[in-house]
Amino acid sequence: MTDDLESIKQLKARYFRLMDTKDWDGLSRVFTGDVRIDMVNEGGAITIGLDDYLPFLVSQIGTAITVHHGHMPEIRLVKPDEATGIWAMEDELWWPEGSPVSYVHGYGHYHETYAKHDGEWRIREMTLTRLHRDIRFG
Repeated sequence: MTDDLESIKQLKARYFRLMDTKDWDGLSRVFTGDVRIDMVNEGGAITIGLDDYLPFLVSQIGTAITVHHGHMPEIRLVKPDEATGIWAMEDELWWPEGSPVSYVHGYGHYHETYAKHDGEWRIREMTLTRLHRDIRFG
């Protein structure tokens, strides 16, 4: 159990690092192929499948400098190969000059489900909810 909890924490740390360093190939390996991403609270939609999610993510933050932090995980093992988690989060994003939005500083939570395949944990579902955000336009 302790190994599984630590593996999920390492998975989430990798998610943040790979997103912020724009390592899209590496980032694709933290998700299941049929991942479900819910960005409705962000003004987006629900995306199903890695083939749809990664191009969407790149289109949104590919040119931005991003810094994401996850804190205080609440992880629960549901089955030997399934877990859920909630992470408090803070992020800052800076877009290039001339972009419609130039800066976002957000606070909220990631709500996630994890699946273990071939001994490796991956994110199967992710919903981002924000409590607050500061935005600067253009």
